Amino acid sequence: MKQAFLISAFIIAIITGAFVVRSTGAFSGDLANVESQDGDSDKGDKDKKGKGKKDKKDKSKDDQPSEGIVIRKKWDMPEVLKEISALTYIDEDRFGCVQDEIGKIFIYNTATKKVEKEIPFAGTGDYEGLAIVDQTAYVLRADGQIFEVKNYTSGKPETILHKTHLTVKHDTEGMCFDSKNNRLLVAVKGSEGGSAGYKGIYSFDLKSSKMAKEPAYKINFDDPAFEKVKAKKPESVIAPSAIAIHPKTGDIYITEGTKPKLLIMDKEGKIKDLRTLSKADFNQPEGIIFKPDARMFVSNEGNKTPGNILEIEAL
Repeated sequence: MKQAFLISAFIIAIITGAFVVRSTGAFSGDLANVESQDGDSDKGDKDKKGKGKKDKKDKSKDDQPSEGIVIRKKWDMPEVLKEISALTYIDEDRFGCVQDEIGKIFIYNTATKKVEKEIPFAGTGDYEGLAIVDQTAYVLRADGQIFEVKNYTSGKPETILHKTHLTVKHDTEGMCFDSKNNRLLVAVKGSEGGSAGYKGIYSFDLKSSKMAKEPAYKINFDDPAFEKVKAKKPESVIAPSAIAIHPKTGDIYITEGTKPKLLIMDKEGKIKDLRTLSKADFNQPEGIIFKPDARMFVSNEGNKTPGNILEIEAL
């Protein structure tokens, strides 16, 4: 009896052991499968993350190359002109500049690559345009007011403020000297108000020191040149930041700083061309000028990089 019991216990132990071994193998296999699936899942997540990074929109790709624009030279501005907001010609090596916070005219020398003179004319303000006529400098403020700085290089300049009908809503930024008509041209960046359908370029007569109530030129929003421009509002198709007159053709060149562009109008005000400018090269074009030989220069405000002046190959 005792022997039979021992034999039965032995048989039960063998069966139980086999079951345990089999079960352990099964669980090990399941665990291996789970680990493998987890591994595949992690890999899948990584693949998805990798794909996500790959598919993430690269904003730099949105920046299209400038249309037919070739940069010949570049001058980086010192920190004080990081926010250079206007540019005008003085002589072969010198430009007059302003920046949009300080009431000073800066004389920048491209040969020495330095600001050689600072000429105070008013307190702090939003200064956006500059033109020099003989020994008189004219500075445009964003609210449409014009500062006449007589004998600006004398050491004791006299400043006269000319009020105009333009206001802060017009947000005037561009100004240049029109030598053939002895006047300044002032471009509206902001709004004409209501449903005007255009942005005006106004004339300031230097003899009478009066601004004409009606624009000398109108940039019409419905011009075919703006068909390729994506804008939520009609008045957003162009936001002039600077203006200059070509010394040989009389064409009017206008930059936009918000979404960098170059607009070219003939001397009658008809739009001839509209070109996009690369944000990489033209961070924020706020100044444009021609030298007498028709070489063109554009100034850009800086951000993480310095402001600059660029010499552009003739268009």
